[in-house]
Amino acid sequence: MFAATSQLILRRVIVSWSIPQLSTTCSSASFSTLPPMDQFPYTATVDAEPLHRYQKGGYHPVTLGSFLRNRRYKILHKLGWGGYSTVWAARDHRAQTYVAIKICISERENDEANQELNVMTRLGSIHPSPRHVVRLLDDFDLMGPNGTHKCLVLELLGPSIPETIDVRFPDGRLPGKLAKTIAKQALIGLDTLHQHNIGHGDIHTGNLAFTVPCVNNVSEEEFIKILGKPGIGPVRRSDGKDLEPGVPDYIVRPASYRSHFWSSSNSVKIVDLGESFLPTTIPQTLHTPLPVRAPEVIFGERLDYRVDLWSMGCMLFELFVGQPPFDSFLLTPKILVGQMQEMTSDALPERWQNSWRTMDDKSAAEISGPTLQEWLDDMYFDGERNEDLTKEDIVRLGEIIRKLLRFESSTRVSAREILNDPWFSCGPHS
Repeated sequence: MFAATSQLILRRVIVSWSIPQLSTTCSSASFSTLPPMDQFPYTATVDAEPLHRYQKGGYHPVTLGSFLRNRRYKILHKLGWGGYSTVWAARDHRAQTYVAIKICISERENDEANQELNVMTRLGSIHPSPRHVVRLLDDFDLMGPNGTHKCLVLELLGPSIPETIDVRFPDGRLPGKLAKTIAKQALIGLDTLHQHNIGHGDIHTGNLAFTVPCVNNVSEEEFIKILGKPGIGPVRRSDGKDLEPGVPDYIVRPASYRSHFWSSSNSVKIVDLGESFLPTTIPQTLHTPLPVRAPEVIFGERLDYRVDLWSMGCMLFELFVGQPPFDSFLLTPKILVGQMQEMTSDALPERWQNSWRTMDDKSAAEISGPTLQEWLDDMYFDGERNEDLTKEDIVRLGEIIRKLLRFESSTRVSAREILNDPWFSCGPHS
């Protein structure tokens, strides 16, 4: 897999891995029916969502200051975008609160959005309300020039884990005690989902977001100031013609939470249920980022909620050392499966052996690298970053992660079992 010296050097360089996202975006994926971007002669000075997706079946054009749902929600800023949605900060004039509104694409009535709505509606029926999973506040359909869009109104959350590390922790990782607190809360959120037979399908650090202090009493002007003045880039056609009806007049750069919306005392919540599923609606595949993707997804087996347990194992590793256990640089499925075998010391199931050997990947080399515990130790005790956990802590963490990184999903421990481990149960309270 890796020639010992060069690969270890490469891994040490890649110490910060993050997924470009925002706390309420849908999963990133390509449109199945939209034309290629070279057929759209549009340009804008702001780098954000692809302009060619503003057409029938795609994004809805949004204008700052506009109202949605019978003038209930006023659009104030953009929070982010994904392959299936754009996400906006808005003022709920009925409830007098600030919210996030995810406006999903209209393609094929967007099955993903309907599935997400079904899952979040199910979560909303739980009492007491889940503490560490984002809440759905409202939903409605929006008619526009590009079709009918499902809109999900969500609680407003702050920066994701990667965003927070980028701004707050220059050594590229969280302090150990904070990482442990966040890990425990993420496990509580995942246990809530799994206890109600919900698979998240896209567990990674980019889908953990901090809660924010209450800002409902500040004015709209002050709220926009907190998020930062919106960066606007006019949209132009290269041929000078008028824009088509479904194309926005301008693109908005997503807000940067930076210093205003974060404190180490804030809790975290699991967000983005765009890939979530119930036992009655299991997807054929998932689009979890490759470095944290469960092996059964790679080999095309029938899926269940336990895909999240593998991804959680990868996420626990990343929360403490600043990068996932498997390389993200030039990674391919074949190389990843090789790394999985070496890192976990787990035997690849016989039924997958032939598929792995025949994967077309000329770059895959002979496997030779550290075990999971060796790599965890090397990364945490690198002599370059703050170390506030003990050797014993890291050994216990490695034991926990190995219980999650098992090829056979039936042998992975549950989120609740991990929470009951003394290493977590004696840690900070959520």
